[in-house]
Amino acid sequence: MHRIHRITLDDALPLLAAGRAKAEEIGVKQTLCVCDESANVIALHRLPGARLTGVEIAMAKAFTAAGHERATHLFNEGPNGPALPGNEAFGISHMLPGKFAIFVGGFPLVYDGQIVGAVGISGGNGEQDKAVGAAMIAEFEALTSSINA
Repeated sequence: MHRIHRITLDDALPLLAAGRAKAEEIGVKQTLCVCDESANVIALHRLPGARLTGVEIAMAKAFTAAGHERATHLFNEGPNGPALPGNEAFGISHMLPGKFAIFVGGFPLVYDGQIVGAVGISGGNGEQDKAVGAAMIAEFEALTSSINA
């Protein structure tokens, strides 16, 4: 029997708040997505003024991070990123058009050694998306550390 940990809306809301706070601190208008372990969206927040396209992009980043259990930018990080030309997953983004993102902004959420969900961030440059993702992950880790205490 396999035990599955699952995040809920109550778990996602503090992550969105942390992401929003970081985005506002660095002055970027972003869309933030939290999905569960099955890559289903639990919560989505498009900050005021964020691009319309960010909604679908943030969801795709979260989907990819949850489904492939890795940060999305690792697909293209050299020299051995699996989605780089000549590597084993080159072209993988074409398998699920519009749902699979292989650029910065998707990060898995890990609890007790399991992927329990992911976050997707869209609207900034790579460093900005990473900073907001790091804030969301730090909030998740703070919340889950109290469970194990």
